[in-house]
Amino acid sequence: MLKYHTPVMLNECIDALSIKSDGVYVDVTFGGGGHSNEILKRLGTGGRLLAFDQDEDAKQNIPNDDRLTFIDQNFRFLKNYCRLYGVMPVDGILADLGVSSHQFDQPERGFSIRFDADLDMRMDQSASLTAREVINSYSEDQLHKIFGIYGEIQNAKSLAKTIVTSRLNKTIGTVDEFKEVIKKLIPRGKENKYLAQVFQALRIEVNQELEALQEFLLQTAEVLRPGGRLVIMSYHSLEDRLVKNFIAKGKFRGEVEKDFYGNEIKPFESVTRKAKTASEEEIKGNSRARSAKLRVAVKL
Repeated sequence: MLKYHTPVMLNECIDALSIKSDGVYVDVTFGGGGHSNEILKRLGTGGRLLAFDQDEDAKQNIPNDDRLTFIDQNFRFLKNYCRLYGVMPVDGILADLGVSSHQFDQPERGFSIRFDADLDMRMDQSASLTAREVINSYSEDQLHKIFGIYGEIQNAKSLAKTIVTSRLNKTIGTVDEFKEVIKKLIPRGKENKYLAQVFQALRIEVNQELEALQEFLLQTAEVLRPGGRLVIMSYHSLEDRLVKNFIAKGKFRGEVEKDFYGNEIKPFESVTRKAKTASEEEIKGNSRARSAKLRVAVKL
């Protein structure tokens, strides 16, 4: 399981859930099962765990444990499946956002800039939209928006124009073909960072990551019991901003709403003043931990 994915801030995440032996918990990003297995260790015979993952490969990591129910769906369907399995309200929800190490390390998935492969990037391999389709069919304006907003790329307009011009002559089908098309736009000395931002933008679009995250967060307020814990780890500023705003305000933009008496109307209270980050020791052993931000909230 650890070869599939090494969980970041594992102990901090589990501690933040404040697990009760007879409680009901949801791990919405099962992946290699690292977090789920630690939750199961702390659950008694009366405890229960629901685990979500839309990646077919994650199924190979499911432990043989009657307390675990695996759901092969995106976490945007959280409330539907919690209701289906009769577990509402739950005591804690954990989300470790982003792409697993396993997905990055599988060349054929097209997530990594390190390998040549088809431009895929689907977390759910049964989904129809791929990075190849985005690159070859989206308009210049659409590409400009994706790279500018999701990748926070400075020359997003030039990047979009270069892609659209190039594909007139030949379909851009693989990672290496794509890198060749855009190579003149990549800042010298910042090749890896730039390409990582470009690939992040494509991945977010292909998997509708920010839309799914917003849908999921809104449902957590309905699924958690009062006093229940919401534990979320994100890896880039776009995700973290949504999580931070939702915990602070119960919404993603604008000011927090107040009642007639001036009291704030919001479903959560933050447990920590600011996001937790990984220790230097953990970062040395797992570079992915460097960008991780952990936020914890309690349902009011």
